[in-house]
Amino acid sequence: MRDKGIFSIKRALPRMSWTPKNLYNLYQRTELDGTKKQDIVFKRTSATMFQQRWKSKAVMRAYHGDFIKEKVFKRWFLPETLPDVRPKRKVLGDDKASLEEFALRKKKEKDLAEEEAQKGMAPVGSLMFSEVERRIDVFLFRCCFVHSVYEARRLIIHGDVLLNGKKHQNANTRLAPGDMVSVNPSAIRFFKPPNGPNWFDVNNYAKHVRDVDAKLDKEARKAAEKVDEASKPTAGEEAVIAAAIESNKAKGSEESTELEPTPEPPKYSLTPFNLPHFASPWLFIPAYIEPSFSTCSAIYVRHPTARPGYSEIPTPYDADGEVVRFAWEWYAERRTRIRTDTQLARMPEDRALAQMESIEEGRRGLKRDVLRKTLRV
Repeated sequence: MRDKGIFSIKRALPRMSWTPKNLYNLYQRTELDGTKKQDIVFKRTSATMFQQRWKSKAVMRAYHGDFIKEKVFKRWFLPETLPDVRPKRKVLGDDKASLEEFALRKKKEKDLAEEEAQKGMAPVGSLMFSEVERRIDVFLFRCCFVHSVYEARRLIIHGDVLLNGKKHQNANTRLAPGDMVSVNPSAIRFFKPPNGPNWFDVNNYAKHVRDVDAKLDKEARKAAEKVDEASKPTAGEEAVIAAAIESNKAKGSEESTELEPTPEPPKYSLTPFNLPHFASPWLFIPAYIEPSFSTCSAIYVRHPTARPGYSEIPTPYDADGEVVRFAWEWYAERRTRIRTDTQLARMPEDRALAQMESIEEGRRGLKRDVLRKTLRV
């Protein structure tokens, strides 16, 4: 965390955090009666275009990757162009396309046209932060495994996060579709008792745990009694046991003939899950993530996208509003160009790019092998 005043109420810039101060700043910045809402409403303003774009860029970057340096963000985490999320349109009369594929494509185009007529165009402006959403630290925050993205970075650096079953300590890594991220349960704060005497059990969790423990304890005792009755020896077996005990006593055996006491049934308890105050506004999972809270792991299914009237990238501002558009216009004019191999060597780890390079290398190797075989023949 480079800035100690990230939750400053005076600036009121929302961040990726569940703290009550951040929730208050979110209210002040996004609600109509908020004190900071009018700073980013440019319908009637005397600010110049430069000032409007600067303010939009500042509030967007405060939420989306404020821990990333500006130069690094413009060079590695800013897409060259906004993606086109519409279905691909092919030229009619293609002999390779079958009639069934043609009919399906026409249906998709028709459905998209109807959806756009009802909901408007897809808000692709928010997709300028799709590379930030691929970061493993932001991914953990979206999975609701941590209270803030800063805590996610701490867990990664301290070795409490596994990427595809292996310890991973680079918080700048961008995930590829299919990657599985796991978190050490002992490092998750939800599973630990809350600190301080002012904690209030809103959901009456402690009583619920006691009731479940009593019920499971009663069922375990009944099962143990049934096992004891089923294993009770018959009259003939009791006579053989008595004869063996008498013979042992006659031989002066010091071995104990007392039966072992029945072990106590195990105690069961629910997994503790203690949410912080005011956490409900942040409890949601984006569509491109498949979490498993029972195993403390999640899968990055695919890259985020947008649909008419809906964007999969969570943002506190309108995904198709003027703030997002002005922020994109600011960065479109000030993009950092990559010129040398030395700059390329500094690129943060990108697993999707590495996979594509390995696939291309495999294809080139396959072509070389085929060419060698044809030459031999």
